[in-house]
Amino acid sequence: MPTKPFAHTYSIVARDPLTGDYGIAVQSHWFSVGSVVGWAEGGIGVVATQSMVEISYGPLGLALMRGGKTAPQALQALLSTDPERELRQVAMIDSQGNVAAHTGARCVKQAGHLTGPGFSVQANMMLNDTVWQAMHDAYQSALADATVDLPERLLRALEAAQSCGGDIRGQQSAAIKIVSGAAPDKPWMGNIMDLRVEDHPAPVGELRRLVNIHRAYTYMNQGDEYLGRGDEGNALLAYAAAARLAPQIVEILFWNAVSLANIGNLTEAAPIFKQVFEREPAWREMLVRLVEPGLVKDDPQILEEILKI
Repeated sequence: MPTKPFAHTYSIVARDPLTGDYGIAVQSHWFSVGSVVGWAEGGIGVVATQSMVEISYGPLGLALMRGGKTAPQALQALLSTDPERELRQVAMIDSQGNVAAHTGARCVKQAGHLTGPGFSVQANMMLNDTVWQAMHDAYQSALADATVDLPERLLRALEAAQSCGGDIRGQQSAAIKIVSGAAPDKPWMGNIMDLRVEDHPAPVGELRRLVNIHRAYTYMNQGDEYLGRGDEGNALLAYAAAARLAPQIVEILFWNAVSLANIGNLTEAAPIFKQVFEREPAWREMLVRLVEPGLVKDDPQILEEILKI
């Protein structure tokens, strides 16, 4: 059994030029690639360690950059003490946007990397040698569009890799991780997105689906905060945005209807409640339970009208 995990894969690391946020996205024909390849820390940087993986490149690379080394300096320091460096494929970006990448001479073909302003794409054991160029071009193209955010750019790079052949063995797992560009006040606050597809026949497509749901629940969280403060107007806007992104999720529809009811708009709320109650009747009881904590207005007449739907 190998002493090091295999992660023959393609990945991208990037620093958003507008927000300063860091991201990594990866796909491999290997179980749970996200638990191995991608390492990121808010305000510090991001690392991808793959091929015949030496996992310590992740935490040690971040530690070196946290201590003041640039990405090229950190990568060189790790490679210089690694007798198996020619089996490694590694990319790093530091807090200043400096990029460093390495593809060892013994990485399984086809293997290579390309760097650009604030990003690096790398791949090994690919079906052909066009993969990393396709990733590079897809990211660069998306970067030119100000309406495209970092998660979308990362996804497009993965999709470009897969569209031109990808991993010669096929597909299995994928992951995306994004952290804040600024060091967070508290350790748990810097994690913006952390999604994994551990085992799936089309992991990149599944990862895109999860990113979309993540966006919807980000709006849901905003709506919850507004609702808790009694700001029904902004809660309504947030819940409606979530519902547009993920109308198949009953809970999202429910909170959209609640926010409409709280501002007295039963005309729009009623058909949404009807859809929710028909799909999952238990939400009727949930509605009643929300009165006591003040998340639904204590108006027996309105509540009775809704429960009759």
